[in-house]
Amino acid sequence: MIDDVAPKLVWEALMSNPDAVLCDVRTTAEWHFVGMPDLSQTGKPIIPVQWQVFPTMQPNPEFLDQLKEAGVEVTHHIYFLCRTGGRSLAAAHAARDAGYRHVYNIKDGFEGPHDQRGHRGNVAGWKHQGLPWSHR
Repeated sequence: MIDDVAPKLVWEALMSNPDAVLCDVRTTAEWHFVGMPDLSQTGKPIIPVQWQVFPTMQPNPEFLDQLKEAGVEVTHHIYFLCRTGGRSLAAAHAARDAGYRHVYNIKDGFEGPHDQRGHRGNVAGWKHQGLPWSHR
């Protein structure tokens, strides 16, 4: 089972655990047009590795290789992030199955579910929690 971790707890882990990393598995379009977490206060980079490749949204056959190339070790505590938590959960499962020992899904992702008006970012998720983010 993969644990869902609230965004604020992820932030605390990134600040306090030298082995904690954040892997953003959204698409290049989401990174550029929606924004990304800003980890500058943690002194750590975001690890952007698409789970699905834009624009076809086909699974990224290089996902695990790119994770390794980004310097992610099997001993790291990896917090996976997507828009709402679905793709990041799938990525966490793939990483765990590949031997990564400490994998987590960021609950509600970067934007969370739709609100009553059909907009994201107002109900739950990284942005709603007031955690640092910026446009890339």
